[in-house]
Amino acid sequence: MSSSTSHATLRYTTMRLGIFVGCLVVVGLLTHFGVIPSGIGDSNPIWVVLLALIVSAPLSYVLLRNQRAAMSEQVVHGVSRAKERLAANQSQEDEPQGTPSQASSKASSQAEPGAGSA
Repeated sequence: MSSSTSHATLRYTTMRLGIFVGCLVVVGLLTHFGVIPSGIGDSNPIWVVLLALIVSAPLSYVLLRNQRAAMSEQVVHGVSRAKERLAANQSQEDEPQGTPSQASSKASSQAEPGAGSA
């Protein structure tokens, strides 16, 4: 895995959080100066956070397309690696280790060498 995709999830999350914080600052300033309404009564902080979430979502969708693709690639690679390990573990568990039916048939054929030729 290359270094550009090794921390793709962390990079995407950090950039997404940065866009949200930037939108939160902008919306907070716009409500402070009265450009947009500040909510009803004491709902100002909730209003500002919700509006910042609504504004940051489409911005993140458009601006972070490449980072989201790299993160998706990293997740798919991790899931396929986990599936391979699981399949390898299951195949190790499924290998016959001298099952009791095989052991008893070998023991009976060794104990009575002439019994089967009558």
